[in-house]
Amino acid sequence: MVVMLTQKGREMSSGGGGPKAEEGELFVAVAVKGIIGDKLGGAGSRRAVRWAVDNLLPMADRFVMIHVIPPISTIPTPNGERLPLEEVEERLVEMYVRDVKQEFETVFVPFLKMCKSNRTKCQVETLLLEYDDPAKALLRFIYKSGVNSLVMGSFNSNIFTRRAKGPGVPCTVLKYAPETCEVYIVCRDRITTKSMDPLINAVPCTSPKAAATARGFLKQGAASFHTVQTQTSSDRGESIEVGTRRSASAKELRLEALGLAIREPETPKSSKASSATVQDVIRRRGGSDIPQLNYSDFDETTEQQSNVDNIVREQRDSNPPPATSRKSKKVEIEAEVERLKKELQSTVVKYKQACEELFSTQNKVQVLSFECSKDSRRVNNAVEKEELRRKTAALEKERHMKAIKEVEAAKALLAREYCQRQIAEVNALKNYLEKKKVIDQLLGTDQRYRKYTIEELFIATEGFSPERVIGEGGYGKVYRCSLDSTPAAVKIVRLDTPEKKQEFLKEVEVLSQLRHPHVVLLLGACPENGCLVYEYLENGSLEEYIFHQKNKPPLPWFIRFRVISEVACGLAFLHSSKPEPIVHRDLKPGNILLNRNYVSKIADVGLAKLVTDVAPDNITMYRHSVLAGTLHYIDPEYHRTGTIRLKSDLYAFGIIILQLLTARQPSGLVNAVENAVNKGTLTEMLDKSVTDWPLAETEELARIGLKCAEFRCRDRPDLKEEVIPVLKRLVETENSKIKKERSNLRAPSHYFCPILRESRNLPVSVHDFNNQKFKPVLNFNLFCKQEIMEEPEIAADGFTYEKKAILAWLEKHNISPVTRQKLDHFKLTPNNTLRSAIHDWKSRVRFSNVVVNITG
Repeated sequence: MVVMLTQKGREMSSGGGGPKAEEGELFVAVAVKGIIGDKLGGAGSRRAVRWAVDNLLPMADRFVMIHVIPPISTIPTPNGERLPLEEVEERLVEMYVRDVKQEFETVFVPFLKMCKSNRTKCQVETLLLEYDDPAKALLRFIYKSGVNSLVMGSFNSNIFTRRAKGPGVPCTVLKYAPETCEVYIVCRDRITTKSMDPLINAVPCTSPKAAATARGFLKQGAASFHTVQTQTSSDRGESIEVGTRRSASAKELRLEALGLAIREPETPKSSKASSATVQDVIRRRGGSDIPQLNYSDFDETTEQQSNVDNIVREQRDSNPPPATSRKSKKVEIEAEVERLKKELQSTVVKYKQACEELFSTQNKVQVLSFECSKDSRRVNNAVEKEELRRKTAALEKERHMKAIKEVEAAKALLAREYCQRQIAEVNALKNYLEKKKVIDQLLGTDQRYRKYTIEELFIATEGFSPERVIGEGGYGKVYRCSLDSTPAAVKIVRLDTPEKKQEFLKEVEVLSQLRHPHVVLLLGACPENGCLVYEYLENGSLEEYIFHQKNKPPLPWFIRFRVISEVACGLAFLHSSKPEPIVHRDLKPGNILLNRNYVSKIADVGLAKLVTDVAPDNITMYRHSVLAGTLHYIDPEYHRTGTIRLKSDLYAFGIIILQLLTARQPSGLVNAVENAVNKGTLTEMLDKSVTDWPLAETEELARIGLKCAEFRCRDRPDLKEEVIPVLKRLVETENSKIKKERSNLRAPSHYFCPILRESRNLPVSVHDFNNQKFKPVLNFNLFCKQEIMEEPEIAADGFTYEKKAILAWLEKHNISPVTRQKLDHFKLTPNNTLRSAIHDWKSRVRFSNVVVNITG
């Protein structure tokens, strides 16, 4: 159970009211101090808890540890500000208060561990008090809960620290605590205590166990500690009555000083006169009546004091004092009355001072309330203006939406006209091809590719020299050569059996008809020797760029996006070829080549198989006893059943997409990317060589790759209808962003050296140069061609210069080139931040130049 006592005396409890002492119980409280997250706790608090556990916990019926926290009056906001609790929803306030209480509960952890070492049946409770003054919070708790013993820790302090800081919390509690509570201040070398008033012991004890325990402990502890403070009183009746009045009066003064005054019954006329006089003084000063405070929580203390007075009078009546001591007692009583009068006068003076302070405070409150009203009017005006702006924005938004609808309608009309035009063009092209096919058949011109002899290829490759080899795979070597003044690549396929030769000739006839910008062009062949002649692509394969082979630089993200779109278009062309679709079967990064403009083309189509019929995915389309392809890129269904479908190539295409995004090996890549996408950690798997990935588009592209790499063919999307439109949209969107960024590549002015900028404004003639107040002495012919700083250095004037330029300047001058003030020193400091910014800007410029060369 956690109880929080607020500054106004209200209790905020999570499980009923605060802890109160029951009849016959020994209620022990320990005030602790600590920091959230501290695993040890304060040194003074550790001493107090250890002493209380060793001496009081075995005898206690209730044992509570108390910690005082500041009042929770505001709640933090994400922008760093704090709002009053009244301006926040009640649900949020409850959540915030609950979180704060949970944090402060950690303060008790080290002290609860200390309590576990003592095996006792008494349960240790924790309590949080919310108050701005810890001493007042503890005193309120003592008076309200009826604690029998309070233990506190304290550091030893000297006279200088006491004068600087004033009385601490232990001293204040010890001074103003009631006589019904024993206060123990545990220091390093002693224990200071304020025991129960012996006058209270004369009252019939409602807690015999607690009283007996406290008396026994005081007798035992008086001999074992250095400092024990007690309060005694006389045993006689009259003395007891005076002591009772003195104790009650002192208690009232202490509580009044702390703002904890208890409502007492009607006072004599003298007290009423004093109170009326104070009220008259306040009225003459222009203040209002001071409100009467009502603290019903302390009625029990007043009733207990009245019971004590009754018992003292009964003892005085039953046991009258001897006649010989009446005169001396009367003198003592008169002296005591005089002393109490003086104390009353000083109390009245203090009360008047408090009234004056209250009057000034009321004036301040009035001023603040006036300012608050002004602020509220200002806020209301701002709110009205904001509402007007919102209405205006709503009207503008409505107009904007209307304009968008009109544009969308115009686009739909234009798209419909465009589709009709495309259909007409396709029909015209179809008629043209059919006519051309008929003409070719009539004329007998059936030559579809150039046939080369083995001698021509032997000469072009320098006798198939190993130095001409540019690639080697499972189906043969690839040589670079020049045929008819055209760079070409010759691939030699091994033909071991006559069946393979017949199959090779059939495939050559089909491949010679393929013409697509993203499929490597077959220039010719030597069918008798199994040689294929392809166009040569200068930038090598995509695999070299993914894994940085042969010192290939990493590709920018927009080139990777475009390569994926181009490969998809080439693959869709193969799947839609007539009269029979073509399945590549060995699609991988090594079979995707790039030309000088980084345009991608699908190679090694010679391994492809012609599918005799187009059928749904659940029907077998082609079955082959020998599997072909590369491990990790082979369709799992094809690997398991040997059945080829058009969507068999989609699996390898999905793996290639994921490799272009992550630059990782294909083994286990699908599961890794799928987990990263589901957990939202895809950015951690992306290729680190590219720093400016567009995250939204990249994640969308990764999801396309995962769909294409599904285990079953029927779960993969349609390439032409579902995949290619999305890829084209992504490429077009990113091209527009790149063109926009290309227009903002002008270097900032602070990238240039101030000294070199001065060289552009030099006088034309020597005479004019000599008349200038500022004469640059540098060899500007050396530096004028250098536009942007290479080695920026910070001089003593705080400006950044090119290192060579400022060194040349300092050889002849001791003043700043910019401010013309004398420099304090000639030390230079490298400006690494500016150097990094210039490097990034140059990288963007280089990539922009690449895009310009690629996109034209």
